[in-house]
Amino acid sequence: METPFQRDQLDNQILEALMEEARTPFAELAKRFAVSAGTIHVRVEKMKQAGIITGARITVDPKALGYDVCCFIGINLKSAGDYPAAISKLNALEEVVEAYYTTGNYSVFVKVMCQSIDGLQHVLINRIQSIDEIQSTETLISLQNPIVRGVKP
Repeated sequence: METPFQRDQLDNQILEALMEEARTPFAELAKRFAVSAGTIHVRVEKMKQAGIITGARITVDPKALGYDVCCFIGINLKSAGDYPAAISKLNALEEVVEAYYTTGNYSVFVKVMCQSIDGLQHVLINRIQSIDEIQSTETLISLQNPIVRGVKP
């Protein structure tokens, strides 16, 4: 049986640095943490194999792309068995950028990005609420996103 990957302080430092700037060269990280670039490479590869590092991304400002409306929609399904079909249909909507299967007041909670309130109205009425498996929705419009960060390693 394979032993689970045990992170140490160096692994956590590498993760924090790469989460801040994924394109940081291994040689720069090696200097910063007083180890060889080979050590950084091996550590990163081990964290990839362990499923801790799953990729590298660039982030974009949605407003700079014209997406001025961010909202969250709580969705109640007609029945629990409707979840797979509803998720499949929601996944087909490009405006739905995140979805969560939740406990509490809603079966599913989604984050939706639109270019305008009119666009949101169209997506909500003609695309989301028209999904057969959805019983009801509640929409919360985001006014600000003052905290954005990943988890601390």
